[in-house]
Amino acid sequence: MQAFLKTGRTTGESSAAGPGGDSGTTTATKRPKHSVPWVEKYRPKSVDDVVEQAEVVAVLRESLSTTDLPNLLLYGPPGTGKTSTILAAARQLFGDMFKERILELNASDDRGIAVIRNKVKTFAQLTASGTRTDGKPCPPFKIVILDEADAMTHAAQAALRRTMEKETKTTRFCLVCNYVSRIIEPITSRCTKFRFKPLGEEKIIERLRYICDQEGVTVDDGVYKDIVDISGGDLRRAITTLQSCHRLKGAQARIERQDILEMSGVVPERYLEEFISVCKSSNYSKLEEYVQNLSYDAYSVGQLFEQLTEYIVYNDGLTEKQKAVICDKLGECCFRLHGGGSEYIQIMDLGCITIQALKDQ
Repeated sequence: MQAFLKTGRTTGESSAAGPGGDSGTTTATKRPKHSVPWVEKYRPKSVDDVVEQAEVVAVLRESLSTTDLPNLLLYGPPGTGKTSTILAAARQLFGDMFKERILELNASDDRGIAVIRNKVKTFAQLTASGTRTDGKPCPPFKIVILDEADAMTHAAQAALRRTMEKETKTTRFCLVCNYVSRIIEPITSRCTKFRFKPLGEEKIIERLRYICDQEGVTVDDGVYKDIVDISGGDLRRAITTLQSCHRLKGAQARIERQDILEMSGVVPERYLEEFISVCKSSNYSKLEEYVQNLSYDAYSVGQLFEQLTEYIVYNDGLTEKQKAVICDKLGECCFRLHGGGSEYIQIMDLGCITIQALKDQ
């Protein structure tokens, strides 16, 4: 019993192993390595690693050299590096004290007025020293990062306005959002605003090539271009799509263009062409058959509508009036679909209007 309490094994088991035995290697099973999402694994570690966004990188680089930082408002489409940029800057500023000096709130937290009055205000009132634990100089302020700040209520934003004014000596605020129009004017006037634009094709492909080289992933030549088209300038979505396809195919398999299209859920272009072709035939039965085949292949009608908009706008076979009528109905159907409308009814409604528009040439 004494031996079991000390070693976790019975006497017989310990004697069976014996000196020089290899039971230690057999019983101690190797734990599988923790799989980290590539989005987090390749998140920028410093401001210089941020892809594109030259203006904000230049300002932050200057702020890091002078250890001073204004209140920031970073806005733009998702996946363009807003949160990664401020986190990278904070790590460079505070080093090992990063977790102590940063308060990050995102959409999963309560963003009402109570959080601003209690959690944010209490953190902002704490004083900060001017030296790190290793003795190096450190900015004497903290940073409050409010991710997806456009989801905050107006009451919470109003309460934040006063806190930003009072605690300016000890705290800097960084608001991250997609829609700057949802931030009240008194807050935007207190911040330095930076717009993050969608990333260019070359920059995304360059980053994807780097990740593939690091992870040992082999892909076809046209895969990178397809991922860029699918992501629409969203680097996070591009990396996630690449990793998902890699996991599905296996470590040694080669990723092909068809794999990316299946993984992303993008509707093949032949369905877009077939929709216009069916509508030109003015046959309601063919339209019903087309919708049925689309549902059998498990493609999303919402995704079809998204791709159909661009396809119609750039279609040379349609007049400007036809494009206007179809796109007007397309917007209406998308609105109903997002409101919980039936996919079948919306696509049939769009098909009927398209049939009528194509008749009136």
